[in-house]
Amino acid sequence: MSWFRKKDQKVEAVPANERHVKTEGVFQKCPRCETALSRRHLEESLQVCPHCNHHFRLDARLRLAITFDGGEYEELDSEVTSIDALGFVDTKPYPERLVQAKQNSGLPEAIINARGLIGDHLVFVGAMDFSFLGGSMGSAVGEKVTRIIERAINERAAVITFSASGGARMQEGMLSLMQMAKVSAALSLLEEARLPFISVLTDPTTGGVTASFAMLGDVIIAEPKAQIGFAGPRVIEQTIRQKLPEGFQSAEFLLEHGMVDMVVDRREMRPMLIKLLNFMVNPEVHPQVAQVALANNNGKGSSTISQPETSGALSKLDGQPK
Repeated sequence: MSWFRKKDQKVEAVPANERHVKTEGVFQKCPRCETALSRRHLEESLQVCPHCNHHFRLDARLRLAITFDGGEYEELDSEVTSIDALGFVDTKPYPERLVQAKQNSGLPEAIINARGLIGDHLVFVGAMDFSFLGGSMGSAVGEKVTRIIERAINERAAVITFSASGGARMQEGMLSLMQMAKVSAALSLLEEARLPFISVLTDPTTGGVTASFAMLGDVIIAEPKAQIGFAGPRVIEQTIRQKLPEGFQSAEFLLEHGMVDMVVDRREMRPMLIKLLNFMVNPEVHPQVAQVALANNNGKGSSTISQPETSGALSKLDGQPK
C-alpha cells in the first residue's frame, strides 16, 4: 500500500497503522556479512547464511525436527516447569519472568525433551532454547536432562543434547547450581550402563551448562563460530589482568586446543550424528549389542544401544570398524 493517497484531488499521508511494505518479513539481514537473505532460502539452508556460513540460532522444536528421522518425535516431560521456590524478585518477580518467557518463546521450559529415531537408532534428545530466559539451567532443566538419561538407561538408548545456554539460572540460586552435580551423576550411571552420550554445543554454551553435562559427552561436537566457555571474556581479562587470544572461546579455538572433538556445519550435523551412532552401536564392533537387542526385542529388529570402548573411536569413523 502507498504511504500517500489522493483525496478530493489532495495528497494526504496514510496513517502509520495502515502502511504495509510488501517485502516486509520476506528478507532477513545476516548479522555477520550484512547480506539480505530470503527467509525461504534461509529455511532451506537450515538457518545458515550461504555467503559467510553464519549459523543463526535455532529454536528447540526446529532443532528436533531437523534431527529426527522424518522430523517425527515424541515430546516428553512438558509438564516439568520451574517454580519460584525462593520468592526471588529483581526488577520484577520471577513468576512474571517465567510467564513472559513462555509467551515469548512458546515453550514450557528452556529445554525440550524428545524420543525418536535417528538413522533408525532409538535416541533421547534434549534441545535447549536460548529464547527462554537465555537457556538458563534451573531445577526444571536439570530434572528434564536427568529424566532423558534415566529413560535411555531403561530402554538401552543413546542420549544427545543440544546446548544453548547462558548458564545457571540466578533466580533459583543454589537450587540451580545443584543441577550441575545432579546431571553429572546421572551421566555417570549412563557411562556405567555403557550407553553413548553425544553433546552438541551451539551458540552460546556458557556457565554451569558448560561446567557440567555439555562437556561430558563421549563425543563433543560444536557448531561453527559458537561461543563456548564458562565465564565471559571480559570477566576473565579483568581477573587475570591479561589480554585474551584472538577468537578465544570460539568453537574453532576450542577444537585447536583439544576441548571439543569436531566442529560440524549444521547442514552436516544429522549425517554426522548418524555416522557416530552407526559406529557406537555397531554389532560387528560390539557383539554384545546384538545379543541385548535379541533378548530385549525378541528378534523384532528394534534398535538397541550399547556404549563401545571409546579408544580410537574417532579415528575409525571414516574407515571400516575393526
